[in-house]
Amino acid sequence: MSINRPVPDYELADTVKLTTAEQVRAISDPLRTTILGLLHERAATVTELATAVGRPKSTVAHHVKVLADAGILQVVRTRRVRAIEERFYGRAARMFFVGLGRQGSDGQLPHDFNDFEVAAEESKPAYDAGEMRSFIRHARIPEERAAEFWQQVDALIHTFDQLPRAGDTTYGFTVGLYPIGDYPTLPPAEDEA
Repeated sequence: MSINRPVPDYELADTVKLTTAEQVRAISDPLRTTILGLLHERAATVTELATAVGRPKSTVAHHVKVLADAGILQVVRTRRVRAIEERFYGRAARMFFVGLGRQGSDGQLPHDFNDFEVAAEESKPAYDAGEMRSFIRHARIPEERAAEFWQQVDALIHTFDQLPRAGDTTYGFTVGLYPIGDYPTLPPAEDEA
């Protein structure tokens, strides 16, 4: 595989904001998340995706349809194979994010959308094998500083997301920034009192 090939091999938006419960539900399924991950590398047919994930073509076709109906996948090219037009699907964007404070028409976004839950499940074998790289840190900072820090993290996410798919091992990269309401705080130092 060439390390200079653009990733993926089709045009797509940089980011898309998910604003409906249907969209969030569509990407919260583990198989659909895997399909989206595979399509980071290149466009693929339902047959290719089914082979990659080891699931029946009908099952994968259903999940592709759910993603396409939600506007998360799109047909990026077609080709004629015998009498059938074969569709190659690609992502609508490199990165999807849930718009904070936005809710679907039913007033609720699903509670099961959690990248850390997916990462915890995926990373268990690496943890058990002593190959896990992770850390957690806490900082008491103003909200504006947290937003600035997240912009830096976002740039790193985009860099990781656009790496050529040239290695033998797939790595997961998970980040998060979240407020903690009841984290302990030291009392003022004696010289500050």
